Amino acid sequence: MAYDRNNIFARILRGEIPCQKVYEDEHALAFNDIRPQAPVHVLVIPKGEYVSIDDFAAKASPAEQIAFIKAVGAVARQLGVADSGYRILANHGVNANQEVPHFHVHIFGGRNLGRMLPRD
Repeated sequence: MAYDRNNIFARILRGEIPCQKVYEDEHALAFNDIRPQAPVHVLVIPKGEYVSIDDFAAKASPAEQIAFIKAVGAVARQLGVADSGYRILANHGVNANQEVPHFHVHIFGGRNLGRMLPRD
């Protein structure tokens, strides 16, 4: 799948759409989700044009990959959920219901999140 430069996250990165920024560095931007599903619900996105985690893993430089993981950890610590626990989620593709074709990680925290998937 080709990268869509008009997706909402690309537009946020260009400053065309505002966001409630919580973190930014050379390689990543983190901001509050507009429809939070937990007391802490932040999106972390790379600044590069990557459709999915698969695309990011295959094409991002080692510096981008390391910086992204460090950004996720920094955001969790900054928001005070590192000690109590948090969940990270990255949807990939149609079956995972990926809504925005720009790789992103959700950080959820601030309460007991329960099981991720129900047991069979």
